[in-house]
Amino acid sequence: MLQTEFDFILPRGLLDTEGTIHREGVMRLATAADEILPQRDERVRANPAYLNVIILSRVVTRLGDVRHISTATIERLFAADLDYLQNLYNTINQVAVDEVHVRCERCAEPVRLQSVAPGE
Repeated sequence: MLQTEFDFILPRGLLDTEGTIHREGVMRLATAADEILPQRDERVRANPAYLNVIILSRVVTRLGDVRHISTATIERLFAADLDYLQNLYNTINQVAVDEVHVRCERCAEPVRLQSVAPGE
């Protein structure tokens, strides 16, 4: 079964207005819309770095007791937590491909291609 949600614990945590720190959360896998739609946002056009804030606000589904995650929520994170979430996003949304199975265009025989990491 495909895992679509991932629990995490922020290094510092979100400090809310009552002084409560929210560290435990959930991030879901991104969809194509999560990456495409924010690019239409004027805030991204004015500042391309803002794309990450919008994407994270879409894929983080819970942060402690906070159930509605908005761009304002992500903006209030400490820099270490933002970095942590960006790394988690990249990790869970990457597909590690060691081999690709294709068919030869000429003879239609199956061919296995192995990926080589840069520098190898």
